[in-house]
Amino acid sequence: MMEKADSGQKLYTRMRLWEFPDQYIVEPTDGSNSSLLAISRSDGTLNLIDVLPECSKLRVPKMRTIFGLIGILKLIAGSYLMVITERECVGSYMGNPIFKISSLKILRCNHALQNSPSEQKKMETEFSELLSVAENTPGLYFSYESNLTLSCQRLHELGDESKLLPLWRQADPRFLWNNYLLELLIDNKLDSYLLPVIQGSFQHFQAAIGKDIADVTLIARRCSRRNGTRMWRRGADSDGYVANFVETEQIIQMHGHTASFVQVRGSMPFTWEQIVDLTYKPKFEIVKPEEAPRIAERHFLDLRKTYQSVLAVDLVNKDIHFTSKNAPKKIKSVLFWFDSSVPTTKHDPCTHLNQIIWTNTIFSPHQHGGEGRLSEKFANAMQSITSDDVRYVHFDFHHICGHVHFERLSILYEQIEGFLEKNGYLLLNEKVWANHGDDISIQYSGTPALKGDFVRYGQRTTQGILNDFKNALMRYYLNNFVDGTKQDAIDLLQGHYIVSVSRDLRAPSQQGGLEAVAVSA
Repeated sequence: MMEKADSGQKLYTRMRLWEFPDQYIVEPTDGSNSSLLAISRSDGTLNLIDVLPECSKLRVPKMRTIFGLIGILKLIAGSYLMVITERECVGSYMGNPIFKISSLKILRCNHALQNSPSEQKKMETEFSELLSVAENTPGLYFSYESNLTLSCQRLHELGDESKLLPLWRQADPRFLWNNYLLELLIDNKLDSYLLPVIQGSFQHFQAAIGKDIADVTLIARRCSRRNGTRMWRRGADSDGYVANFVETEQIIQMHGHTASFVQVRGSMPFTWEQIVDLTYKPKFEIVKPEEAPRIAERHFLDLRKTYQSVLAVDLVNKDIHFTSKNAPKKIKSVLFWFDSSVPTTKHDPCTHLNQIIWTNTIFSPHQHGGEGRLSEKFANAMQSITSDDVRYVHFDFHHICGHVHFERLSILYEQIEGFLEKNGYLLLNEKVWANHGDDISIQYSGTPALKGDFVRYGQRTTQGILNDFKNALMRYYLNNFVDGTKQDAIDLLQGHYIVSVSRDLRAPSQQGGLEAVAVSA
């Protein structure tokens, strides 16, 4: 049985950070009149104290205002404290303010490293250099009062007992970006300092519908299990967790009613990879193809448990070529052969809101080469999975729409219209959707989304095409020369690489990178 938390215990919203020679002191300044948190600068040890240490007249400690602790990362000999130094209010969620992290700071607690062997010092330096990448992590959001990791429906379904728990204990660990970083604070039962953070996007605005005004919120939650950069994290692991999985929720509030639409997207749910080799379009490689049906089944089993009905839309290029002038009509009849034999989805009614799930497996839809093999493997794996609760639709986005004929998306809309109407989906404003797409794209590819001009203006523009060309070149550069290091930093922060002092401590450059000195989580 879960232990009840003190319902009066709140997260600290503003603190002073004192930098003494031997320790950091975090002092709550939001009127809570609570104990202070002391963090050793030698090894990161945590203690609660009642008063500030006496200050030397010759050396006054540095002091700054912070707005939350993101967590502590322990490496070989030292620990590293991550704090929020600047925040920006970007709207509200369920009546509570939401903040975006504008600036975070990593504070070193590694004085003990001075007495460590030279091998450990070298290893620690190489690992800690990755943390400079972490300080520039985009799209981090938090709330002191609302649980951003849960959709409206899941929040509504929380029991009274769960609502009394601290936010971190209510959180969905899939979307808790600092899940691994909070472990030391959790072990020390520092609930008032345990601030859940998500990575994704948050857009909040009002839209006019006739004479009525609707509050609209778009929120994306990026899963921490297999997140990463565009080409360095692909496919699924053996447990069915897919790369770059994102849950997007559209919330509409008007006249006291709330409606929610949930869409998820991720990499194709079987084991495959793309080797970065300086070519513009690196080849795909399917790993253990015989495992594809089992992994895909596991993936959709998890989706059904969480979301009930699922419509899987595969937008990958199938490398099918047509010569007829009436190609779109022929494509329509060919691409949906699988859909024609699948029963329609069964709607699971919800009392207070409508929820739809649409899993979008597109990554770089304009690419050629091995995508046809990927789509074929996905379609074959789905044959034994489709049911009343799971539908699969393939739409060859590149061949049908190309770079400019986005009006042909109506072919796809016709195929999924019944599902959307049955589940009550409504889109109020296409332009936040565009900003929303840019936010997520920047996080995994380093550039805004391609073809964003169509989403904003309803048509392709010359400037949009030029921007896509520029972004494509930038993606090539990032994929080959930047994203490898960025991927290592992501894996280090989220516990996918756990530094172990029991392993051979030769330099990673001698052993093939981080994997050689880290335990794969």
